[in-house]
Amino acid sequence: MRTRERLTAVKEPVSLERRLRTYDAAAIVIANVVGVGIFTTPGIVAQMVPHPLLILGLWVVGGAMALAGAFAYAELATLRPRAGGEYVYLREAFGPLAAFLTGWTSFVAGFSGAIAAGAVGLAAYLGDFFPAASDARPFLQLSLGVARLELSPRTLVALVAIVALSLVHLRGLGPGRWLQNLLVGLKVLALLALVAAGFAFGSGSFNHLEVSAATMTPTGSLLALIPILFAYSGWNAATYVAEEVHNPHRTLPRALFLGTGTVVVLYLLLNLLYLYALPVHQLAGTIDTGSRVARALFGHAAGSALTLVLVIALASSLSAMILAGPRVYFAMARDGLFLSAAARIHPRFRTPATAIVAQAIWSGILVLSGTFEQLLTYTGFAVVLFAAVATLALFVLRYTRSSEVRPFKAWGYPIAPALFCLVSFAVVVNTIYESPRPSLAGLAIIAAGVPIYWWSARRRMRSVVNR
Repeated sequence: MRTRERLTAVKEPVSLERRLRTYDAAAIVIANVVGVGIFTTPGIVAQMVPHPLLILGLWVVGGAMALAGAFAYAELATLRPRAGGEYVYLREAFGPLAAFLTGWTSFVAGFSGAIAAGAVGLAAYLGDFFPAASDARPFLQLSLGVARLELSPRTLVALVAIVALSLVHLRGLGPGRWLQNLLVGLKVLALLALVAAGFAFGSGSFNHLEVSAATMTPTGSLLALIPILFAYSGWNAATYVAEEVHNPHRTLPRALFLGTGTVVVLYLLLNLLYLYALPVHQLAGTIDTGSRVARALFGHAAGSALTLVLVIALASSLSAMILAGPRVYFAMARDGLFLSAAARIHPRFRTPATAIVAQAIWSGILVLSGTFEQLLTYTGFAVVLFAAVATLALFVLRYTRSSEVRPFKAWGYPIAPALFCLVSFAVVVNTIYESPRPSLAGLAIIAAGVPIYWWSARRRMRSVVNR
């Protein structure tokens, strides 16, 4: 029997509990997408495309891309409502190796690296209220030869955030769902309040939306889509917890549409506010776009209020990633491709507790070593790559599993998902072309999972034979 047949023939253990409703799953999407990126990315986009209306148009295109991907994932998730997201779809369409590589990348960098970066960023922003929290001076160092671990007040705060949120989600969907929904509700209300106050009381002008005379190249729009797509990444978050969604055939499509649609509206409102506050030439190239816009609208006193919004945004994003990531490793472990203990469900809390702990440990190591920045730089394009490959799985499964009942069919098929794949692959190729060294390093990290996969697969085969 071939490796793929042996792996897929193994009977799955008890499933996770289906307790998440539409709002719960949509909140995971909103939390996972809306972070610091929307307060930094618009300045990069304005530099590439110095035309206000075209900027707004590109954010609409990015939103349409996210919705096209969300609808494709909705069909895949209702066809296979299991934990793991892309891991499940790639396994069904392209085999366990492709699935393992997306899970491997998620654990090494995708989720764990993003969690580490978010936790350190949270500590840095908390420094505005508690200066000691952002102090990066190490008071303890440990050399391990290949890496050095440093403990500072900032990394200590980051570790506390990771551990605290991991413990909440380890203790079950009850407290985890309550905290997640609270943080997302606060974040959405804070952003809507910022937009409303900005237009009602802020110092800005709609004259800033007049077409600029600045020149730009035709490739500028395509290049500008790269940071926009990264800002929208995370719209697929609800699919990672598909196994815990009540009535997934109806709930998952609704949650993906509601969550992604809410993000698109928020992003368009915020970008409109940015252009209302400052002319495009003053936005161009800014990294602290949110801070500059707040000062332009409300004066320097607005800094603390915006920082509080950023803290809430980061906390909710951290919570969502800590919730979603372990479901991927849990699914891998059930197939014998990750630590076997990660496939266990906590007898009381009904969560993949070992997977949550494993992610927290690795994220903590990345915080202490500071290597998360390099990992995210190297593997950033992989988020777009694996989303495109997973969407491509929709076409494969439509052909190979044509007789299966599909509770939901992707809207706009085949044009919308085909465009999503085309643009996503173009972004990946352009990223590799423009940044070959970090991209090749990222490809090397992904490829490093191949020998680990073969070792895990052979170990799994031996255990099946011994039975």
